[in-house]
Amino acid sequence: MSTPFPETADVETASQDYARRFAGPVGEWFLERQARATVELLSGLGRGARVLDVGGGHAQLTPALLDAGYEVVVVGSAPSCAERLSPWLGGGRCRFDVANLVALPYAAREFAAALSFRLLPHAGDWQGVIRELCRVAAARVLVDYPSLRSANLLADRLFTTKKRVEGNTRPFTLFRPADISRAFADNGFRVTASRPQFLWPMVLHRLIDRTAVSKTLEAPARVIGLVRLFGSPVIVRADRVN
Repeated sequence: MSTPFPETADVETASQDYARRFAGPVGEWFLERQARATVELLSGLGRGARVLDVGGGHAQLTPALLDAGYEVVVVGSAPSCAERLSPWLGGGRCRFDVANLVALPYAAREFAAALSFRLLPHAGDWQGVIRELCRVAAARVLVDYPSLRSANLLADRLFTTKKRVEGNTRPFTLFRPADISRAFADNGFRVTASRPQFLWPMVLHRLIDRTAVSKTLEAPARVIGLVRLFGSPVIVRADRVN
């Protein structure tokens, strides 16, 4: 179904086809690490805090956010983006809205926190996404992004392999940490925490397809700080300063 909105990158990430990238033990490991870091970075908001997940129809974070006690609203650019949320929508545990992701239909500071994962690297107007996240968040914003300061420097060379392994991968934008920090600063927020996730490209872990091997590859790099310096994708937390 077509959508009248200008930013629709979330339609792909909310699809069942996209979800297959995270099937199996390695995919579950990716999502478990992502969810744990997200809940840690949101800590302190208090149970019952309202959290907006922009482009979150992939449902990767919905269970963790609900289990942490947050009131969750997911917004997508098309009705189809609600499909993977059905287990929680049917029980009334979360809400789904269809809206323009770069002109959200919410009041300023309406939510305690706003987050957006799997969206920025595919968004045509990523600065607009961050602007709206900051506008509707009273205290905190979380996003994830693929870092240019990582093995993603080889992204062009790895793209053919990535497409063969994942089947439906798309080109994506790489970001410098300074670009993300500047976008938040322009909207009255300051990056206060960063959680790089993996040193080795995710496509390599998918190709290996053995969680134990992947954990062994990542462990030394995490211990000596290479993941902190060169890991990707990166989850960042930004807090309101004015």
